[in-house]
Amino acid sequence: MGQYLSLTHNLNDMKAQIKSFPQLVNHFQDESTCVEFLEQQRWGGTPVCPHCQAIVIYRTNRGYKCKECLKKFSIKTGTIFENSNIKLSTWFAAIYLASAHKKGISSLQLHRDLNVTQKTAWFMLHRIREMMRKKSPSILTGTIQADETFVGGKNKNRHVSKKVKESQGRSTKDKTPVFGLRNEGKVNTEVVANTKGKTLMPIIASMIERDATVVTDEWGAYNGLNKDYQHEVIKHKDGEYVRNGFHTNGIENFWSLLKRGIYGIYHSTSRKHLQRYCDEFSYRYNSREIKDAERFDVSLSQVEGGLSYKQLIKK
Repeated sequence: MGQYLSLTHNLNDMKAQIKSFPQLVNHFQDESTCVEFLEQQRWGGTPVCPHCQAIVIYRTNRGYKCKECLKKFSIKTGTIFENSNIKLSTWFAAIYLASAHKKGISSLQLHRDLNVTQKTAWFMLHRIREMMRKKSPSILTGTIQADETFVGGKNKNRHVSKKVKESQGRSTKDKTPVFGLRNEGKVNTEVVANTKGKTLMPIIASMIERDATVVTDEWGAYNGLNKDYQHEVIKHKDGEYVRNGFHTNGIENFWSLLKRGIYGIYHSTSRKHLQRYCDEFSYRYNSREIKDAERFDVSLSQVEGGLSYKQLIKK
């Protein structure tokens, strides 16, 4: 018990010392330090079998072995690090950079910063986005702003050879719609097939508690919300942006951040991977009030879940 308390004390001292990226790189230079830190963040210092959840574990030269199911495992098993030959120190640096940069970091930049190939950096970033994904979204209460946006750029800005015919307004031919909900400074985003009522209403019903206040613009898909919610409509077409203290400025500000990041850092995203990018921006936005080092600590406590390269490139 004394040894465990000593370990916890040392790790708390370590967290207090790490306040910047150079300090993180300097501290996590060897693999044993990374394993010790990740073990504390993931299991609280007491290893748990990822196969049967037993805590009767003994250590081996290469990791751990469960006394219940007799299976061997490592600190990486069942996490975004599984089956990766990349050192944990490199992973830690990638997680810090990806979670700290307000608009994200491109795989080209990460490959230069960490001295890995661009393909490796791209795969690492997608695994990190998998970590950032909210596994169990909570039901929203109170006052919720709902809005939708389209990601894909404007047709008028494209070269003549790349213009898409009949692309205007809410066309999904060259743009992908994303639906968002914002409550008390937190956002949930979901890539959708279209912005029709039959698509958005089930999402609202599953995510928002009955009798909550839902604030939207005048888009027709929201007609009928007043049956289950207090529905406040902001008529943007009439130049109205605030009514009785209600507005959709919060979710619209998030859309601006998302698009500036995608267009400025990533330049373009495919429909296939857009949800991962939305999860990434939502994660950073929802944790914007804590420091970068704190966000790094939180991130390492939720690294469970894997993503193989085969799954990633699957059509």
